[in-house]
Amino acid sequence: MGVAEISLLLLVGIVVALALGIPLGLASGFLGACIAYWKFGERGFFILGQRMYDITIEHALLAVPLFIFMAMLLERSNIAKDMYSSLNIWLSKTRGGIAIVTSIMAIIMAAMSGIIGGEVVLLGLIALPQMLRLGYNQNLAVGTICASGSLGTMIPPSIVLIIYGVVTETSIHALFKAAIVPGLMLGGAYIVYIIIRTNLNPSLAPLPEHEEEVTFGDKIRALKGILPPVLLVFAILGSIYGGITGITEAAAIGCLGTLLIIKLRGEFALDLILEALQRTMRSTGTIIWVTFGATALAGAYSLIGGPAFVANSIVGFDLPPMGIILMMMVVFLFLGAVMDWIGIVLLVMPVFLPIVAKFSATDMGLLGTLEPKHMAVWFGILFCVNMQVSFLSPPFGPAAFYLKSVAPPHIKLTDIFKGFLPFICIQLCVLAVMLMFPEITSVFLN
Repeated sequence: MGVAEISLLLLVGIVVALALGIPLGLASGFLGACIAYWKFGERGFFILGQRMYDITIEHALLAVPLFIFMAMLLERSNIAKDMYSSLNIWLSKTRGGIAIVTSIMAIIMAAMSGIIGGEVVLLGLIALPQMLRLGYNQNLAVGTICASGSLGTMIPPSIVLIIYGVVTETSIHALFKAAIVPGLMLGGAYIVYIIIRTNLNPSLAPLPEHEEEVTFGDKIRALKGILPPVLLVFAILGSIYGGITGITEAAAIGCLGTLLIIKLRGEFALDLILEALQRTMRSTGTIIWVTFGATALAGAYSLIGGPAFVANSIVGFDLPPMGIILMMMVVFLFLGAVMDWIGIVLLVMPVFLPIVAKFSATDMGLLGTLEPKHMAVWFGILFCVNMQVSFLSPPFGPAAFYLKSVAPPHIKLTDIFKGFLPFICIQLCVLAVMLMFPEITSVFLN
């Protein structure tokens, strides 16, 4: 059986396994082990085991559980709730103000922890009841929460960027620098959309009635709820971009800073810490098992020459370089709708990135220029924008399920997905801008 037949068999196997509800880590690991044993016997298991060991001893991966732990602490404490209340005081009289506050809060939280699950749940608990109480359009409310809550995949310190950097051997520091402008651009686009749409149709976001007058003094006093999270963001990102620490050390600083803020607020309790640790272990365990399984499958496929076969097949379409990139984007969007982002990074990147590395910005007819050494960084940002879309894409958009777990019973899953449509369009527009103007990602790289 040749590589083409094995490739088709693996594709069918993954699709069938996912359709049956088998976890991606288990399905991919089993298929990888079967291929390795079939082609190399018991020696294949040793090779796969060595690949798994190599990826798990990467120092940068230590940042993943640390950032997750920090996010769990923020979720369990009242830091995020106070930040929301403070921002709401500043924008309470603005049309669509609560939705804007939700987006701003999501941007700040994304810059603190780099994950999305807890952020969507937290915003669902805090912002959704408030928006529904004031008569906000339901689609606008759920779309704002889930789209903004997914920014943790894009804005540094994004765990997606960390895993991408480890797997592709791309500088995580460079990825973080490259993601600043696109991440803020995406978050800013959500806010601009909210402002324009609510002003064109005020019924979507009624202004609160019979609310107490907010004085300038109230706004100044409200800053105490915003200041700690902002200082935490500066401590984490400042230590990275300032060259003071690496990614992992910055994550540790974030954890210590969060614990210190919780202690100063008088919320420090053993139960809070233990629950945050337990949830961190569960989330990290999920990531590790998917990493093991996908690494096994990617490793076995590489050993039989799979990446070279796929690369030659893609090039064989005789498309221009930009056409090939666009085809890869379509593949990302399709896989993102049915597969976890970790599996996509581990299974697809070893195939796609070598192809992209051979192109130059001039070859692709891009309007801007990009240095060859930054091609992998640019492609990583494109991947992250695609994953933004995947978190909202049916049928398996995880953001919808996170919000459904805390939403009122009358909000159905189909209603949540319906609210995503305008925000998916915004994400695709930002993706198009990143494709046409790659120099946006290199603003802070030079």
